[in-house]
Amino acid sequence: MPSLIINRTDIDFMAKQVNASHILVKSEKKANEILAMLNGGESFEAMAKKYSECPSGKKGGILGWFGRNQMVAEFENAAFKAEAGNVVGPVRTQFGWHLILVNETK
Repeated sequence: MPSLIINRTDIDFMAKQVNASHILVKSEKKANEILAMLNGGESFEAMAKKYSECPSGKKGGILGWFGRNQMVAEFENAAFKAEAGNVVGPVRTQFGWHLILVNETK
């Protein structure tokens, strides 16, 4: 069976921009605690306002639209691989641990 090879030109057919929100905390443990609350039905916006250590937390974690090479690699990779409406993470970056909600892609 032949293997599937994805090259750089194939990526052009995938999402070029992501509209996302995130929650940034200092520890993986805290990120997992928040993720459990989100999975239990808590509002992402409310959790961002309550727990996020990023200034975007005051706005419910909203980052808005961004393209490739605008975020640190770990964050960007997770956001661009996720489907709209899904929360991904915890994702570790140099800033801490993120939970990322992908709102839309285009």
